Amino acid sequence: MNPQVKKSLKFSITIAVITFVLAAIFSVVSESVLSNVIWLIGLLIVIIIVFIGVMFDMMGIAATAAVEKPFHAMAAEKVTGAKEAVNIIRNADKFASFCNDVIGDISGVVSGTASATVVLQIAIIYGEGDGSALQIILSVILTSFVAALTVGGKALGKYAAINASTKLIFFAGKVVAFIEKNFKIRLIPNETKEAKK
Repeated sequence: MNPQVKKSLKFSITIAVITFVLAAIFSVVSESVLSNVIWLIGLLIVIIIVFIGVMFDMMGIAATAAVEKPFHAMAAEKVTGAKEAVNIIRNADKFASFCNDVIGDISGVVSGTASATVVLQIAIIYGEGDGSALQIILSVILTSFVAALTVGGKALGKYAAINASTKLIFFAGKVVAFIEKNFKIRLIPNETKEAKK
């Protein structure tokens, strides 16, 4: 098998497993949290989930739009996050896949499920059962609101990602550097080291 195809297949399987695990965790956490709060807090949680999806989508696009050059001088001066920013750009396809597809899509699915829970809570408050006219109307309104917030947020995020890609990736590099240093977890492969082997 072609090494590139093998590498791509391995990454695809890994990302699918990560998505499954993260989706399960997010779903369980959101459902357990939403079942114990009032609908207004539930709505706020839905908006936060949408916001997370938008932010990660923006970071994924920024990785594909950014260029390495501004970070080389910073990396030479040992500026925290610069080396990681270079690694993010060199792994832009994987980084974007994780941010846009994994976190972005999970946020979309979880926000939809969370919206349904909020609608059910409101319907119960007004003494309406499952499948009532109130529940259907609320479901349509909230689903449309979440969809509009997601699409509008991502459109705005894309603009920011393209026009401020250097700043965004530098911020991402600092976050990655902090996690790798304090938790001893390798998040982004070091392309420079791998190329030397």
